[in-house]
Amino acid sequence: MASRYDSHTQPSPEPLWREVTGRVLRRHRHERGERLVETARRAGVSSQYLSEIERGRKDASSELLAAVAGALELSLLDLAREVAAELARVESVVGAARGAGAATRPVTLRSIPAGSTPTATQPIMPLSRMRGPVALAA
Repeated sequence: MASRYDSHTQPSPEPLWREVTGRVLRRHRHERGERLVETARRAGVSSQYLSEIERGRKDASSELLAAVAGALELSLLDLAREVAAELARVESVVGAARGAGAATRPVTLRSIPAGSTPTATQPIMPLSRMRGPVALAA
């Protein structure tokens, strides 16, 4: 099964709730200077499971999230607010990128062989309508 991140032609999708939740939990754990095993022990979960949650691999139940948040001295509401705020930031960036993409149009590039001077009567090589990154050199 292909990952949703495998395609190089599609823009990156917005992150899943579980991915952002994991990042927020890990950030709080690091800010406290704690090792994974310490937080997991206080939360009553295995360090392996907490690692999976922090990496966004597992959808944790609300009870488990409350336990981990509590171990980090966060309320479930604080955790949810931080996750929602991060998702809103990502959405504003993704939305701006989508909006910018909608406002742009493809540029037609024409190639002239090196060493020649363009004239109105000189044939021009075929048009290119490819999209993607372009690097121009003089």
